[in-house]
Amino acid sequence: MTILIREDIGAVAKLTLNSPERLNALSDEMLAVLTSMLDTLSSDASVKAVIIAGSGKAFCAGHDLKQMQAKRADDDGGAAAFKDLFDRCATMMGKIQSLPQPVIAQVHGIATAAGCQLVATCDLAVAAEGTRFGVNGVNIGLFCSTPMVALTRNIGRKAAFEMLTTGRFIETEEAQRLGLINRHVPADDLAEATLELAQAIAGKLGSAVRHGKGAFYEQAEMTTQDAYAFTGDVMVRNMADDDTDEGINAFLEKRPPNWE
Repeated sequence: MTILIREDIGAVAKLTLNSPERLNALSDEMLAVLTSMLDTLSSDASVKAVIIAGSGKAFCAGHDLKQMQAKRADDDGGAAAFKDLFDRCATMMGKIQSLPQPVIAQVHGIATAAGCQLVATCDLAVAAEGTRFGVNGVNIGLFCSTPMVALTRNIGRKAAFEMLTTGRFIETEEAQRLGLINRHVPADDLAEATLELAQAIAGKLGSAVRHGKGAFYEQAEMTTQDAYAFTGDVMVRNMADDDTDEGINAFLEKRPPNWE
């Protein structure tokens, strides 16, 4: 079985986690193929937006606990293997936000632990009504310390800490209110609504979106003064783009742009 399916729909690349019997867990194999695919997409100028979805009844249930437990047989009790696993997962998550193209999570069923981290890491998220989100490792004695990095960069601290310490699940209405997802739609409309959002992004000038996505994350870590200086330089580089010149001229001349 192919555990990661890529489908190109025009300028949108849809990646489907395809390990439904494991609830699309982020196993060693899944992390490897996802990381490799993100590297491939980063240099594919024909792709303007990316969707990450899951097959079967769940989006992603987090790390593969059976694989993790097997690592305990190592001489050090699995410490080195666990560190390697979490480092590889962090690298994969980082590639999502450093990818030039916006990445949209298409979420259904459940998104738990590292699966919830994946939703929080994606630039945008659309969920089917009734989807449940949790960083619930605490329920089995494993605090979701790495998932909380992405979660606390999406939602308020008190809400995040409650989820982390109680293992409580939230559903789509609360997830949208807290800022974890952009919107929720009926399950039957999920794929169409997510693709519609991806195509809206793909219809923009790719170089402008690339400038903007990179700057979005960098400026968020800066002071206000430094952020304005940095983003001013980004806009200068954006303005120097020949396609931006064409886009502005087309707007002023009330015609569609003829972008290369």
